[in-house]
Amino acid sequence: MASKKGNHKKTAAKTKPRPLRYLDLFAGAGGLSEGFYRAGFRPVAHVELSTSASYTLKTRVAKHWLDEHQKETIYLDYLNRKISREELYRHIPQKKLNSVINAEIGQEELPGIFSKIDELAGSSRKIDLIIGGPPCQAYSLIGRARDSNGMLGDKRNYLYLYYASFLAKYKPKYFVFENVLGLRSAKDENGDKYLDAMKASFRDAGYEIADSLLSAKDFGVLQNRNRLIIVGKLTKDSVDFPDLVKTENTSVFVNEIFKDLPAIQAGAGSVDPCMKIPYTGTYLYNSKIKNDDIPVTWHEARPNTEQDLEIYRLAVKKWKDGNQRLLYTELPSRLRTHKNCKSFIDRFKVVEGDQKYAHTVMAHIAKDGHYYIHPDIKQNRSITPREAARLQTFPDDYFFESESEVPGRTAAFQQIGNAVPVLLAESIANGLYSSW
Repeated sequence: MASKKGNHKKTAAKTKPRPLRYLDLFAGAGGLSEGFYRAGFRPVAHVELSTSASYTLKTRVAKHWLDEHQKETIYLDYLNRKISREELYRHIPQKKLNSVINAEIGQEELPGIFSKIDELAGSSRKIDLIIGGPPCQAYSLIGRARDSNGMLGDKRNYLYLYYASFLAKYKPKYFVFENVLGLRSAKDENGDKYLDAMKASFRDAGYEIADSLLSAKDFGVLQNRNRLIIVGKLTKDSVDFPDLVKTENTSVFVNEIFKDLPAIQAGAGSVDPCMKIPYTGTYLYNSKIKNDDIPVTWHEARPNTEQDLEIYRLAVKKWKDGNQRLLYTELPSRLRTHKNCKSFIDRFKVVEGDQKYAHTVMAHIAKDGHYYIHPDIKQNRSITPREAARLQTFPDDYFFESESEVPGRTAAFQQIGNAVPVLLAESIANGLYSSW
C-alpha cells in the first residue's frame, strides 16, 4: 500500500559515494530539476528570472529539506493553508533558500551570479552537471509565426552564449540542454542556424555533444510534447546519447487525470485543498502524481463569459461526435470576436480525454483557456492549474507560487506551461546517471 501513497523516498543517490551536484539555469518552476532530484542528483543553485517561479523553486527547496529532516508535517500545514509562506520559510536554513537565485542571466549579471554559486558550492566548488534551457519563444515555430519579425533580433536568441559561459567556468562532467523542436530550423539575420552556432559554442567550452528528439508520451506522460535534448560531455571523444527507458502507454487515457477531482464549473474551485473522489486506478500513483496523504491544491477554474461557454459547448459536442476540432470559421457570426479567419483557426481545442495523450500544454494557457477545454460538457470550462500540472506530471504536492503571498492563477499557468514534464526529466536523468 505504501507505493499507492506515493512513498518514493528511495533514490539512486544512495548508491553513490556522494550526491552528484548540479546547477539549474533558466530554471522556471523546476520541472526539469524535479526529475533530476528524483534520480539522485542534488541542486547547488537554481537561477531564474521570474520572481513568481523563483518563489515556486524556494517552496520546493523547502519541501525537499523538510522531507530530508523528517519534518513533512510542516509542509502539509503549508499546503493546508495553516501557515503562511513566510512561516514556512522560517523553518528552512537561509542558505537553502538562497540557493534560488532570482536574477536575469546576462553579461552584467554573470559575475554576481558566479559569486553566489561559488559561495553555495563551498570550498570544493565542484559542479558535476549543468541543466536547463533558455526561454523557447525565440525558437518555437508558433513564436516565430506570431511575431512580426519572426523573432529576429530578440535577445533571447543568444542566451545560449551565457549557458556556455557557465560551462566554461565550472567545467561539469556533463550538461543537459533542453529546448523546442523549432530550434532545429530557427535562423539568425544572416540565415545561419542558431543550433549550429550553439553546438559550436559548447564545443569551444570543451564539450562533445549528442542530441535527440524526445516525445514526452514515450515516457509515461499523457501529453504529446516533443523536445530537443542536447547532452554534452567534457571530453574530446565522441559522445552517445544516454540510453533511456521508455514507458509504453497501452491502456490509460487522458481522462485518468480528472478521475479523483471534483466536478466544478467555470469560475469555481479554489487554490486551497479540494475534496478528492475515491480513485481505484494505478496511473496517478505509478507516475508519482498522486499521494493519498497529500491535499490537492490549485483546482480552480478561470471564469468565462457566456459567449465563451457557448463556444466550449459546441467544441466539446463536435469532439464527442467524432473526434473533430471546432474551427473558428465554423462559429456562428454572433460568436466571432474578430475577423481573422486564416490563422490559428483551431484556437478552441478540447483536451483529448478519450485518447492516450493530449496536445501540448503551452504557456499561452496563462492568457486564456480556449486551447484547453475540459472534455466534460457538464463542467463546461477550461482546465484548472492542477489538471494542467498533472498533464505535465508534476506531483500534487507541487505548489505554484506568485510574487506576492496571494496565489495567482495566471502565474501558475505560465509556470506550468513553460515546464519540462517531470517524468520526461526523470527519464533523462536516470539515463545520464546510469552512464556516469
